[in-house]
Amino acid sequence: MANYHFIGIKGSGMSALAQMLHDLGHNVQGEDIETHLFTQTALDARHISIYPFGEGPLVLPDLTVIVSNAFTDDHPAVARCRQAGYAIERYHHFLGQWMREYTSIAITGSHGKTTTTGMMAHTLGAVKQVSSLIGDGTGKGSAGAELFIFESCEYKRHFLAYRPEIAVITNIDFDHPDYFADIQDVRSAFEEMASQVGRQLIVCGDDPQVRQLQTSKKLLKYGFMEHNDLRASEPEVAEGGVAFEVHWRDSKLGRFVIPAFGRHNVLNALAVIGTALLLDLDLERIRESIATFAGVKRRFTEKQWKGNVLIDDYAHHPSEITATLEAVRSKYPEKRVVGVFQPHTFSRVEKLMDDFAVSLRAADDVFLCPIFGSAREVFGSVSIEQLKAQIPNAQLISECNVADLSGYENSVLVFMGAGDIQKYQVLLEQL
Repeated sequence: MANYHFIGIKGSGMSALAQMLHDLGHNVQGEDIETHLFTQTALDARHISIYPFGEGPLVLPDLTVIVSNAFTDDHPAVARCRQAGYAIERYHHFLGQWMREYTSIAITGSHGKTTTTGMMAHTLGAVKQVSSLIGDGTGKGSAGAELFIFESCEYKRHFLAYRPEIAVITNIDFDHPDYFADIQDVRSAFEEMASQVGRQLIVCGDDPQVRQLQTSKKLLKYGFMEHNDLRASEPEVAEGGVAFEVHWRDSKLGRFVIPAFGRHNVLNALAVIGTALLLDLDLERIRESIATFAGVKRRFTEKQWKGNVLIDDYAHHPSEITATLEAVRSKYPEKRVVGVFQPHTFSRVEKLMDDFAVSLRAADDVFLCPIFGSAREVFGSVSIEQLKAQIPNAQLISECNVADLSGYENSVLVFMGAGDIQKYQVLLEQL
């Protein structure tokens, strides 16, 4: 049993890691802001102590301090622990060392990591014991697990701290423009990551950037296109989800059903099926388990409100917005679709302005919230008004005029963003 102190324990990855270590019998405590975040619900349920920054008791013996990548070395809480003489480890470096005891499965890509990781952990967990770390703040530790399934983030090349046995690449797209120079820079990061994989890569062969990867590693390609090893065909909206046929090279694996919508979720399911095939797991049990996946937090989370459907989704990149709105259309073809979008970081809006406009035009009506800035960037010169000018009939919305959304009936209101977009939905529900 070890003792751990987390700086920034409410971060999505940090919260999941804290849960997992707690489940495995370790002593875990942490510090963070006092505002309640959804990622702390699971921590509270485990009675993991959370203190305001600078107030966590540093009295446990042989204490290891794990620091979120969101905080710099000169953060007062980090400096206090260092001055007290404790070992300091960054989240990704700690995780990279810790996972070496497992057969590790990394799920990475520009989009779809969290849903695919959650689907993978749920589905494979019905067949074998797994420990898992999901980017929606969900972690699970199983003492007898041989498999460790985790979300692997490309931002600042943090995923180079990991050397997984198996890695899934869902797609490669230009994102995080505050760090990556261009799409070639992003792809080079994935190529470097791929070189560190021990056994095999499972990749989406439909993705044009994935097809350009230069790697000597063995590939299992999945997708809808004929050139893939693992293919989906004949997708159709079924009761509560999507049904599709699966083909493995020259063999038919039969029909699978997932309780989710959109072609992107079929691709996510293929990544899971491909991993199961690689691990030689019972395919019938995989078929049964994947059909019961309940989703992850803040990904197409639905609720009813005054005759409308409200959806909370993490989509914050044009490709993700396109996928989310396509899924909404497939599930609710007869309803009006209202997009409520909060851009995340000025640099992303500045670099991807035109793409954001194109993706948002797929909604019938669009409401744009003020840009959610980030501590990792300075405020840019770009404005939300510039984005509004590219979207016909788009309107601006703030906390003061959320009531403008209250006049809809029999519609789907999709709240999208990676910042605090949830507050607009909460205000609407209070009207």
